[in-house]
Amino acid sequence: MIDSSRPNPLRDPRDRRLPRIAGPSVLVLFGVTGDLATKKLLPAVYDLANRGLLPPGFALVGYARRDWENQDFAQVVHDAVKAHARTPFSEEVWQQLLHGIRFVPGAFDDDEAFENLRSTLAELDESRGTGGNHAYYLSIPPRWFETVVGQLRKHGLAETRGEQWNRVIIEKPFGHDLESARELNRVVSSVFPSSSVFRIDHYLGKETVQNMLALRFANQLFDPIWNNHYIDQVQITMAEDIGIGGRAGYYDGIGAARDVIQNHLLQLLALTAMEEPTSFDAKQLRTEKQKVLAAARPPHDIDLHTARGRYAAGWAGGEKVNGYVDEPGISPDSMTETYAAIRVDIDNRRWAGVPFYLRAGKRLARRVTEVALGFKRAPHLPFDNTETAELGSNALVMRIQPDEGVTMRFGAKVPGTQMEIRQVNMDFAYGESFTESSPEAYERLILDVLLGDPPLFPQHEEVELSWKILDPILQHWENSGVPPQDYASGSWGPRTADEMLARDGFTWRRP
Repeated sequence: MIDSSRPNPLRDPRDRRLPRIAGPSVLVLFGVTGDLATKKLLPAVYDLANRGLLPPGFALVGYARRDWENQDFAQVVHDAVKAHARTPFSEEVWQQLLHGIRFVPGAFDDDEAFENLRSTLAELDESRGTGGNHAYYLSIPPRWFETVVGQLRKHGLAETRGEQWNRVIIEKPFGHDLESARELNRVVSSVFPSSSVFRIDHYLGKETVQNMLALRFANQLFDPIWNNHYIDQVQITMAEDIGIGGRAGYYDGIGAARDVIQNHLLQLLALTAMEEPTSFDAKQLRTEKQKVLAAARPPHDIDLHTARGRYAAGWAGGEKVNGYVDEPGISPDSMTETYAAIRVDIDNRRWAGVPFYLRAGKRLARRVTEVALGFKRAPHLPFDNTETAELGSNALVMRIQPDEGVTMRFGAKVPGTQMEIRQVNMDFAYGESFTESSPEAYERLILDVLLGDPPLFPQHEEVELSWKILDPILQHWENSGVPPQDYASGSWGPRTADEMLARDGFTWRRP
């Protein structure tokens, strides 16, 4: 019988039955002309307002190198909302937002423009009652981070006075290696205290990623088997069925390992492997994730336990597509990978001997992100081989996207008189079990920034630990001079990735 008097370890001390509504504040978006702003950030702001989670005292300021007036930017926001918002369009909600929309034209190193921004924020604090609370979202290339942060300090826009706050939001990548990540942290922390720095990893805002914690720690069913006594391998996959699109300027020189493994997949590894925190506040969650990342190490033999490739010309989704080096803006001599797979081992008692395989790639067979735990075979099977010919290992699969849910794979008897065992799946889908739709990741993360609620944001210690795992691999690839292996578009990656797992006696799961 469940003891209802015991506190729920997953419930915040605040009453989660009540909506978390942000206080009066201004969100300043640097880089409002980019795809991220128009497709994700601006629609997320509207969806928050439409759900009643933004106060009347809220304002949105765009900053970009455009010759726009306030009404021009308002039209950009309107069009983005119409095209990409998750919730239905409401004229009443739009009018409420519209009165707080402003635009500041200028370059990132333009002192006059930042003085204009300062005046605009002061006007909003007065007219909209935003109370001097400002969040600066840097949706810009990393090379401009230092310039913008320096300008905010120079023009007095980063100072905190009394109950007022100023916060900065940084989009990944957080550097391109350990040294640059440390330098970025030095720059940002010289202007903003660590409690005011929010590093956005949108995967951590996905509802199903947060439900990983619920699955693990709210169910006694899984805790006894969540260790190396029962699990023999873990596979974490982020596969995309698209190419780089128009992102050649960003992607070339970055590659799949830096773009996805260093942040998204290592964070998923930490959430999968961490010990139970004493509470679910930001400090305790960070502590347990940092312990796991500190215990994680790259493979001893990088050649044998990593793989990288790039997609070749072929067919995907019924259409003929270019290979990576044929994409506009990509040099034929590029050494950038579009597929990366690595093995990571965790040197602690719970996970010793269990390999974690992380893979990410573009132009693969289908779009899917998942964490799959493979279990050891039963030590004794009282069945003839013919009765269990199709019996594989048990598995627990946490699907992050697109079909959010959990799948359990186990053996069951086929109906009939003979004892024949076959693999079956038991499936749970969030969309079928809950009537309310899940908010987009950026809705949750923007709201958390405005609330000053930091549990889902990695701090610089986690970022640096992740680079310590990945740096030796990246350096080895660069020093080897061996180009990434081509793989067919629409396949599951290069041959070397299959060979990598075969050496350990495993095969990649086919989602």
